[in-house]
Amino acid sequence: MFLTRRFYLCSALIIFILCGGFLWESLFLMGQLALLVFVLVVISEGWMLYRTKGITATRRCAERFSNGDDNLVRIRIESRYPFAVQLRVIDEIPVVFQVRDINFKLSLGSAASGKTVEYKLRPTRRGEYGFGRIRVFASTSLGLMERRFTCGEAETIKVYPSYLMLHRYELMAMSNNLTEFGIKKIRRIGHNTEFEQIKEYVKGDDYRTINWKASARRHALMVNVYQDERSQQIYNVIDKGRMMQQAFKGMTLLDYAINASLVLSYVAIHKEDKAGLVTFNEHFDTFLPASRQSGQMQMLLEGLYKQQTSFGETDYSSLCVHLGKLVNKRSFLILYTNFDNMGSMNRQLPYLQQLNRQHRLLVVFFEDAELKKLISRHDQKDTEGYYQQVISEKFAFEKRLIVNTLKQHGIYSLLTTPENLSIDVINKYLEMKSRQLL
Repeated sequence: MFLTRRFYLCSALIIFILCGGFLWESLFLMGQLALLVFVLVVISEGWMLYRTKGITATRRCAERFSNGDDNLVRIRIESRYPFAVQLRVIDEIPVVFQVRDINFKLSLGSAASGKTVEYKLRPTRRGEYGFGRIRVFASTSLGLMERRFTCGEAETIKVYPSYLMLHRYELMAMSNNLTEFGIKKIRRIGHNTEFEQIKEYVKGDDYRTINWKASARRHALMVNVYQDERSQQIYNVIDKGRMMQQAFKGMTLLDYAINASLVLSYVAIHKEDKAGLVTFNEHFDTFLPASRQSGQMQMLLEGLYKQQTSFGETDYSSLCVHLGKLVNKRSFLILYTNFDNMGSMNRQLPYLQQLNRQHRLLVVFFEDAELKKLISRHDQKDTEGYYQQVISEKFAFEKRLIVNTLKQHGIYSLLTTPENLSIDVINKYLEMKSRQLL
């Protein structure tokens, strides 16, 4: 039983009236009568609340949460009381969210009535999150006391990489509306390695694909149409070193890389390529062979679920040695890493060149969105502000210099912000595939 604020206000008022009885006797009699009525009301409200177990509540949510996305949680509350009740509902969410306002106030009518309340949680770390019980505090219209009900069961929810984003891409891909996400439509001019069909010539088609025999039979220009080469091996190679611990909007660069690799793997499999996974830090860690079997996406999801960064320096030499042993066929490697300056990139450049000789390598690294905002500001009025802008421009220049240096050595690169990573990686993959660079 919990006494409400209204109970204490009424008690204070009665005490004040009784104290006034020292001056006026009539107030003392009035206070005694008010105290008697108050006690009877409290007893009757307690009997009404405790005579039956009148409230039930259950939590409904997905068995697993999607990292970096809004995940919906519903609480269903039902009343068996024969009268209207006022409720306060508190859900014990995982402590990692550090949220203290999951507190709903609602009213339910007579027996067999119920309501559903809902809220959203956005996790920023993968792992296991523990929910507690649901606490419901019920009171009558008098509101002098509350009865607490402990409902629901404690449960553990696993937070996986962003599979909600994956489902959105899946639905858009089925309806051929990927451009709504910012994915470019790329015209494939020229001929790839696999013949698809013969069609009539239209302006813009490559004249080198004209099929003269078919044209003679149809008395019109006909061209051969080629489709992308299929069953190419695509490996997402994720650096888990200390440089990937940097955070943006509550998520580390590793989490953004994991989400992007999951989405890219789905798109690659949808394009009938084979998707695989490699992770490394101080040593070679995870290797999942490239495949496009039906269970490959689930295996990728499980492989990415518990990946964590480390504080050590990543070992690119170990990556080169193990990839040389495990990947025999020339493949497309998307390396997710981060270089802050030319010095850190130059230390790894020989290994990047070796990977690029054996495979087609795309190096994906990040630019700081906060630095971009600082550079674009033109309202600096003090010396410190000018120093900050100059230093920010220096870091941004080094990032562009890294891109140019990799290009000079024949290595493709992609410099992007964490929030645009998935879209930019998919666009780069489609572009390179259309240009037959994989």
